[in-house]
Amino acid sequence: MRLTGLHVYPVKSMYRLSPDTAAVQPWGLAGDRRWMLADPTGRFVSQRENAALGQIRVALLPDGALSLTAPDGSRIEVTAPAVAAGDPLAEVEVWGTRFRAVEAAEKAHGWIAEHLGEYRLVHLDDPRARPVDPEYGEPGDTVSMADGFPLLLTTTASLDRLNELIAAEHPDGHETLPMERFRPNVVVADSEAWAEDGWRRIRIGSLTFKVVKPCGRCVVTTTDQESGERRGPEPLRTLARHHRLLRKAAFGQNLIPERPAGVEGDVLGALRLGDDVEVLEDGAHWPADGR
Repeated sequence: MRLTGLHVYPVKSMYRLSPDTAAVQPWGLAGDRRWMLADPTGRFVSQRENAALGQIRVALLPDGALSLTAPDGSRIEVTAPAVAAGDPLAEVEVWGTRFRAVEAAEKAHGWIAEHLGEYRLVHLDDPRARPVDPEYGEPGDTVSMADGFPLLLTTTASLDRLNELIAAEHPDGHETLPMERFRPNVVVADSEAWAEDGWRRIRIGSLTFKVVKPCGRCVVTTTDQESGERRGPEPLRTLARHHRLLRKAAFGQNLIPERPAGVEGDVLGALRLGDDVEVLEDGAHWPADGR
């Protein structure tokens, strides 16, 4: 098996970057989801509520700064705020976990309001501030502002099988879904379909990862990531009929990086397209209800 896709989402639910190489930190790929939008209550905002988020193109600039570009060509550069600089803190929430993040400058909020709605742009200056679900992680495991875990893995074989199932459900024809609908961080080729459901621990290149939980899917997977259009009930309908894990329509597996022996600091190593992928421990361990 080999690594054929790497994706970083600097702002939660906005457009992806797809580098050839990505550094891995304990809380995810470097630069992944360290920014997000929050509503007036502090709750995160995603494509679930506002599909237009996915149409904002993002570039990472030096020192953690961002460039955001709207479909109309309007562009803004946003400096990464810092507590030490006196930038205001905001209490925010992602799926019931509350933590503190730093608000961007007011001009950024104005740009966001003009293009997306009355949201606040916030930055997670301390990625150790948000622990993963203790049911699936260990003490000290943390995550950025991703939904729940540091990395999400999908496989091309499972996508091929899912598209076959969707085609069977729609004999009059249906679009072939691209991997981008599932917003993974890492994509693996040359496995068997659904093989990732049984993985417990894997190696990608020189780094090892715990495979901790299937990814339950939502309306974002019905959203065309290029146009922002909602495209109907697929793939949720077919996943619900053919691939349910932990009582949810599931696709992909969540990963937590392991720290290599002797490595200190925030960077554990790097992933590169073409890296070999090896299963170190396997064994089916998720109830496959309705699969």
